[in-house]
Amino acid sequence: MKKTCLYDKHVALGALMSPFAGFDMPIQYTNITDEHQAVRTACGVFDVSHMGEVTVRGNDAERYVQHIFTNDVSGAPVGKIFYGMMCYDDGGTVDDLLVYKMGEQDFFLVINAANIDKDWEWMQRQAQGFDIDLQNQSDGYGQIAVQGPQAEQVVEEVLGLACNELEFYTVKTIGDIIISRTGYTGEDGFEIYASPEYINECWDKLMQSGRCKPCGLGCRDTLRFEVGLPLYGDELSQDISPIMAGLGIFVKLDKEEFVGKEALLKQKTEGVARKLVGIELADKAIPRHGYTVLSPEGEAIGEVTTGYHTISSDKSVCMALVNSGYAKLGTPLQVQIRKKVFPGTVVKKRFYDKHYKK
Repeated sequence: MKKTCLYDKHVALGALMSPFAGFDMPIQYTNITDEHQAVRTACGVFDVSHMGEVTVRGNDAERYVQHIFTNDVSGAPVGKIFYGMMCYDDGGTVDDLLVYKMGEQDFFLVINAANIDKDWEWMQRQAQGFDIDLQNQSDGYGQIAVQGPQAEQVVEEVLGLACNELEFYTVKTIGDIIISRTGYTGEDGFEIYASPEYINECWDKLMQSGRCKPCGLGCRDTLRFEVGLPLYGDELSQDISPIMAGLGIFVKLDKEEFVGKEALLKQKTEGVARKLVGIELADKAIPRHGYTVLSPEGEAIGEVTTGYHTISSDKSVCMALVNSGYAKLGTPLQVQIRKKVFPGTVVKKRFYDKHYKK
C-alpha cells in the first residue's frame, strides 16, 4: 500500500484511512457531511498527492498530445488547461485527464491515480514516431486541492501564493510551484503541485490558520457527484465511451486525427446503445453503484454508476447507464434497491449548480 507525502498528517488528525487506487487515503476526518458543507460554504483542503503527473516536451509535444487526447489543444495560449479523454481505438476510455499547456511545446498531464501504470504504458506505446521527451513524474509531486468560496483568500493570505489573476481552467508557475484553478467540487478552487516538502509546509499552514477544513475522499465524491462530474471506473471506463457518458463536448471530431476518432465519430452519427442519465427517486432510499435500473414494466435496462442522498439538495438521486431508449428527460424508471423497487424519473445529471469563478 502506497502512502502520500501527507500520510502522517492524516493519521495525526485521526482520519479514517482506507485503500484507494493503491494508496492508503483519508476518507473522512470528522464526518462527510461536515466536510462537504465546509467546501460548499467556506473552504476545505484535500490531499490529492496520489494523482499522476506526466510531462510531454519536445518538437512534437503538441502533435503527440493532439494524437492521444480527444480535446483540441492546437494553438492554445500558454497557461490554458483542457479537460478531455484518452481513448482506445474502439472508443472506450483509457482515462479522463487534464492537460496543462506550460509552454509552446511543454505539456503537463494530470491522470487518475488508479490508472497511472496503465496510462503510462499506453502513452509510451503511442509515443513511437514522435520527437518528444515523455516523463512519468508521479512520484515527484505532492498535490493539495484548496476548494470553496473562500479558497482564493485562503491561498493568497495563508499560503502567500498570488492566485486571484488566474481565470477558470488556467495555470501558472511560481518558481517550482504549479498552481491551477479548476476544481472537482463545483466550487471555486485551486490545485497546488510542488515538492513533497513544500506540500507538507502548505498543509501545516492551512491547519494552523483554522481557515481551511481537512477533507477526505468521501466528500470529494459527494461534491463531484452533485454537480455531475464523472469518476473513472464509474461514469467512464474501457466499456463506457465519452459519447455514452454525455461528454461529447470534450471530443473534437473536427480534429485531423486522434486515437479512437473513427469509433467515436460513428457513435456520434449513428447513436449509442447506452447513455448516462440522472435519476431522481420519489423515495429517500439510496441507490448505490451497481444497482439495477428497471423499465416501468420491470425489465432490466441499466445500472447505477453513482448514487447518494445528496447533502446539498436533500434528494435521493443517482447517475446510471441505461438503454438509450429510456434516456429522455422525464422518462419514468425504477431502481431495485436490495429486495425492493423504487420509482424514479430521468432528470439532468447535474443535481446542484456549479459555483466556479468564470
